[in-house]
Amino acid sequence: MRSSWFNKLSIIIGPRPPVSWLILCMICLLALIAVLGSSSSNIIDSAPHTPESFIFTNYRRIKEQAAVDYLELRSVSLGVAGQRELDLCGKERENFVPCYNVSANLLAGLKEGEEFDRHCELSKEAERCLVRPPKDYKIPLRWPTGRDVIWSGNVKLTKDQFLSSGSMTKRLMLLEENQIAFHSEDGLIFDGVKDYSRQLAEMIGLGSDAEFPQAGVHNILDINCGFGSFGAHLASLKVMAICIAAYEATGSQVQLALERGLPAMIGNFIRRQLPYPSLSYGMVHCAQCGIIWEEKGGMFLIEVDRVLKPGGYFVLTLPSSTPQGSSSRVKKNTILTPMEELTQKLCWTLLAQQDETFIWQKTADIDCYASRRQHPIPLCKEQDDSRSYYKNLVPCISGTSSTRWISIQNRSSGSELGSAELKIHGNIAGVQPEDFYEDLQYWRSALKNYWSLLTPLIFSDHPKRPGDEDPLPPFNMIRNVMDMSANYGGLNAALLEEKKSVWVMNVVPASASNTLPLILDRGFAGAMHDWCEPFPTYPRTYDMLHANGLLSHLASERCSIIDLFLEMDRILRPEGWIILSDKVGSIEMARRVATQVRWEARVIDPQNGSDQRLLVCQKPFLKK
Repeated sequence: MRSSWFNKLSIIIGPRPPVSWLILCMICLLALIAVLGSSSSNIIDSAPHTPESFIFTNYRRIKEQAAVDYLELRSVSLGVAGQRELDLCGKERENFVPCYNVSANLLAGLKEGEEFDRHCELSKEAERCLVRPPKDYKIPLRWPTGRDVIWSGNVKLTKDQFLSSGSMTKRLMLLEENQIAFHSEDGLIFDGVKDYSRQLAEMIGLGSDAEFPQAGVHNILDINCGFGSFGAHLASLKVMAICIAAYEATGSQVQLALERGLPAMIGNFIRRQLPYPSLSYGMVHCAQCGIIWEEKGGMFLIEVDRVLKPGGYFVLTLPSSTPQGSSSRVKKNTILTPMEELTQKLCWTLLAQQDETFIWQKTADIDCYASRRQHPIPLCKEQDDSRSYYKNLVPCISGTSSTRWISIQNRSSGSELGSAELKIHGNIAGVQPEDFYEDLQYWRSALKNYWSLLTPLIFSDHPKRPGDEDPLPPFNMIRNVMDMSANYGGLNAALLEEKKSVWVMNVVPASASNTLPLILDRGFAGAMHDWCEPFPTYPRTYDMLHANGLLSHLASERCSIIDLFLEMDRILRPEGWIILSDKVGSIEMARRVATQVRWEARVIDPQNGSDQRLLVCQKPFLKK
């Protein structure tokens, strides 16, 4: 919808002004700002009776309006202003995931699993349209009910696929009419998830799985997580388990996990590293994940070693396929024969083996690498291996020269980090302790403001549905949160302090200061991402998107704001929320683009005397 200012401009010079006129206007506006700035002292001298605060306020407003007008002129020149609302995509893009076009990858000659990998460089610019939900899509059930029961129409797993699946899947799930129910007591392994988790704890010398955090296991990378039952149990223990699985055309593990409100993202390491820095996780878990670890000279296992913290654990559980009468010794020899040499070269120790489950522990002693036997895997020579964004897999051991080489048993037990660890991150990413604590204080206050804004909006925009209890934000509407420019993870920390039943995907922009190692060391979920590219997730997987300063940060990048908003719309659930905090010019531009993607948008002035504004939007449920 065009603004009155734009309509006046159209009457004067026509629907699309010449570029030369636009350039002249921009120069005039910039000259006006300079004149106002240089003459402000003269204004004060000639009008001593006028309060200085009043003059400053009006001067600031003129500067803000000049910035807004400049951005609108720029948008006119780029053909953004005055565009109508974007159309809906066709049915074929209901579950569209950019950068994962298997047929195009096959045509490009990719094979041996690489066709399922992420290839944004092969993605052609698609039509700009809004990815719509399937016909049978329903708003997910409230947490924690939504953890155990989901609508079958919301995911790509069909009834026929469910019925044709194996007995293990049928134990995990129960299909009733249009719902899929997950049995919390059943799951991944024979005796249930709880017994399996307790077994792992005992195998590494703990009394129970509740002691994982005390043992330094705060975050777990769960490879090919199935339907997320292990992660769902760990969530009750305050352990962050994030599922990664390759892109799947049907029956996606990642889509199912996110639909249940569990952390997950598309990812594999067939050819490239995961978007995590070295020394990121206390445990890497693979239960019947289907990976042949000794392939490609052990490159997959070397990548696991890269993301494991010193002293961390690699858990491998094999399928229960041993012929009746075979001994566990036969199975142990079968798995150890190809892997024993590899794990010794990596300085791993086989800590325990029980039935189909093996647990190795990564060394915390750097001197171990010098004492290895012949033909060891070499150590990587790079000085800074903390930034990993889909680099090629490397045939060397990473992280040994990092100042973050600290055993998990010697790390801080909470998310606040100790002074010694903050000092390390200060050397890596320039994190100063005073800035870290000031950031946390800021987000404690900001979170209260956010929820005071959202609560009345949810009450007014979401009247009581038939059969529902009165909504209690954020427990009903919001579970999966993405902080698109997470900095130190302060919003995540504030949410935990307030005991909000949410989890946060903390995204560090690839061009920003690399604070992802700090975020992961706090035990949070996070990833590095270039916001000029699509995020590796399925449509409709997040309830809230938050970004502080991201629009200003991306102003100098090659990104288009309309493409960014289309991506945000793709990954946001219907009736989901967006909170953008930025400078007034960026927010005004964003507000206009929000109308194109059909969001309901409100600009809010925090009334703190700054040039910051909030844009609070809601994505509507566009039914067919």
